[in-house]
Amino acid sequence: MAMKVVLKLHVHDEKEKKKAMKSVSSLSGILSLAMDMKEKKLTVVGDADPIKIVGKLKKYCHVELLTVGPSKEPEKKEGVKKEENKNNEPIEEHMKLYNNHFPHYTQYYRVYSAEENPNSCVIC
Repeated sequence: MAMKVVLKLHVHDEKEKKKAMKSVSSLSGILSLAMDMKEKKLTVVGDADPIKIVGKLKKYCHVELLTVGPSKEPEKKEGVKKEENKNNEPIEEHMKLYNNHFPHYTQYYRVYSAEENPNSCVIC
């Protein structure tokens, strides 16, 4: 589950902002970054550990951790679900046509055991 971390940074210019954003973006699990220069707040959304985020930023500027909490999931509307279903229908139709046109490409899987293959290596 993605977490939303809000930090207050003491940055003064675009150069420091760029360094801070680059250092945080190098962490794995970051989904989005947003910086408000008026309030000097950095908003990080993702699965990264807040302690690691603060540790990365402490190298460049003074950091204060304001809030940590779950990110709000956007609510799906019924109209969006209908559009998704419409997009899936043509794919299903194409797959049916493809299977009708190439019926001999059915995939069969054969399971081999150690007794059937004399070249297999089994250590007892």
